[in-house]
Amino acid sequence: MDYIQTLIGELPLYLRTAVLASLVLALHSLVVVLRRVSRVILMREKNRRYRKLRSVATLATSITMFVLYFLAIGLILREFGVSLTAYLASASVLGLAIGFGSQGVVQDVVTGLTFIFSDLVDVGDLVEISGQTGIVRSISMRFVELQNALGASVFIPNRTINNVINYPRGYVRCIADVTLRGDDEAKRAAEETALLIMKAAHEQFAGILITEPSNEGRQILGSGREILRIKFRIWPNRGQPIESSFVQELTAELKRRDPDYQAWMISVTYEVEKRS
Repeated sequence: MDYIQTLIGELPLYLRTAVLASLVLALHSLVVVLRRVSRVILMREKNRRYRKLRSVATLATSITMFVLYFLAIGLILREFGVSLTAYLASASVLGLAIGFGSQGVVQDVVTGLTFIFSDLVDVGDLVEISGQTGIVRSISMRFVELQNALGASVFIPNRTINNVINYPRGYVRCIADVTLRGDDEAKRAAEETALLIMKAAHEQFAGILITEPSNEGRQILGSGREILRIKFRIWPNRGQPIESSFVQELTAELKRRDPDYQAWMISVTYEVEKRS
């Protein structure tokens, strides 16, 4: 090590500066390669622990690069006769002044660290943050990136986050209970009609559905009423087409078969399931 320092010290100023710059660039490239390799490895894992590690790795990389370039600039300035102590002192004063002038950025960083090191929100979660709903794609020191139901990327500054709703299952379960009336043949015909309209709703309103709707089968309630339960897995706050178009179309078709069939015989409720 002493030999290397002596050898570098004997070089001309411009060569010493070039060596330091080359060393910094080499370390920068190494950090970038390690970040990409770790990202590929962690992307293969699906549990929350590895998603959090991916966020922490991004944060650690940003800090490492900042420290790396900060020290490199100080070392290069030292070659031109600038005291390293004076450089650090000046940087501290400048950082304090910038901190006062950019309190919003500081708030972003603090909130970003809170998000990363807590279980409040994690990459891959379906959340509602500050009125925006979507799947969390990344959490950085300044922004939370969501992908909404339209596929658009939404960037939310961390300092503007005032409330968070986390949907632990990854969707909202919308349940439609269809009352079955009459004899077995009439009930079977009503069931077939409901399932046909369910499939049509999936084709028509695919944008609000996260997965295909499912038939939960016939159920007999405590009152003796028999229902057909249909489950839709939808984006949060996107159930209006189910409540209106689906229910109205199904009611009209069942009323055509049974004139005494009423709209209240089809009910729509919502439930958030726990993550398995």
